[in-house]
Amino acid sequence: MTSLIRIGVSKASLIAPRSLLVKINYQSTRTITSRLDELPPKPKPWPYNEKPYTNLQYFFDKTTPRFDENTKLIIVEGPVASGKSKLAKEIAKSFGMIYYPEANLDMQYINPYGYDLRQLDSMLPPSCKSFDVMDFMRNPNHMLVARWQIEQYMIKVSQYIDALAHLLSTGQGVVLDRCAFSDFVFVEAMYSQKYLSKPAYKKYYEFRRSTIDHLLKPHLIIYLDVPVSKVLENVRQRNISYEKNSPVFTQQYLEVMEKTYKQKYLKEMSPNAELLVYDWTVEGDTDIVVEDVEAIDFDKYDEQDSHFQDWNLPNEEEWGCVRSRYADQKDDILSYANVQTYDVPELLMSGEDSQIYCRVMDEAPGQQYEFGYNKSMGDGGFLFKWDRPTRSTLPLRERRTV
Repeated sequence: MTSLIRIGVSKASLIAPRSLLVKINYQSTRTITSRLDELPPKPKPWPYNEKPYTNLQYFFDKTTPRFDENTKLIIVEGPVASGKSKLAKEIAKSFGMIYYPEANLDMQYINPYGYDLRQLDSMLPPSCKSFDVMDFMRNPNHMLVARWQIEQYMIKVSQYIDALAHLLSTGQGVVLDRCAFSDFVFVEAMYSQKYLSKPAYKKYYEFRRSTIDHLLKPHLIIYLDVPVSKVLENVRQRNISYEKNSPVFTQQYLEVMEKTYKQKYLKEMSPNAELLVYDWTVEGDTDIVVEDVEAIDFDKYDEQDSHFQDWNLPNEEEWGCVRSRYADQKDDILSYANVQTYDVPELLMSGEDSQIYCRVMDEAPGQQYEFGYNKSMGDGGFLFKWDRPTRSTLPLRERRTV
């Protein structure tokens, strides 16, 4: 049975138990709705991947006319093997939103032509080789763990910017499987088991502080609470090769994750976003979650309240500025992560190694020129190629599980 539970967070962080929810009349409020045919028509989506949103467009293509009750950013969180990906997909389908899978390095390693750059590892020095979650699960004490975790965080930031660009340019809501705001949960667990050195741990938080405040906070966080014993059972049952025998998923590691989720992440996010927390020891009913989401009144807070402050803009001009920032200035936001790492040995790469890495990558299939201009990959029509992507948008690619 699906049930809302209470955990150690602030008094306003959780909605009332379900027994109270059904007694409240929300008919007169604007809420997220699964009755998609009742939503008003909206202008066609702005092609933010192909066309910049300039100052001139501010006057001809307004932002808020695309907004409706379902123009919301929802995050589904939970421990490993909790069923959050399945629930996130089902929620997105119910509300006509787009689902963003958990950001992963497959989105970075596999180029637009489908070539996996990890195939080049044999040509690279040890400090430049690829390193992904599968490698971490097998060897959490590897020299590249710190670099990998920071790359994981940065790709989550990149994906979150894409999600904001999509929402603001199309009006379609977004459901993300985890996000940049919760990434530190893994860092705390890794540091507790000495997989990260103290200098690397501190450096991670420098990267986080330099970037996280540039992101709008979500409207809703759904957290699936699963006890550690059940998480370990679920890991065994889903039988993913790099997980089932991993030295990482210990009782201690997962307990730190659970504690950080509940006592830090949810508590820190509760003043800004609505929270729904479910006991998901036994997989719950998506329909009940959908009903609970529909029961939330997102308009109940006044302008002085901290909830949804990021989304309370006074006029179209400011909405246009924010939309342009995420759609057209992604690289500018990511550039805030220009953090010096010379004082953390495991994050350093020698000049010689860097030179080899750049040469190998530049000569890789599909890497010599911009996408669409690589003749060796079958591209053609260069003389008549006027349109090209205006931003680097991550593909919505699920992480490999083999």
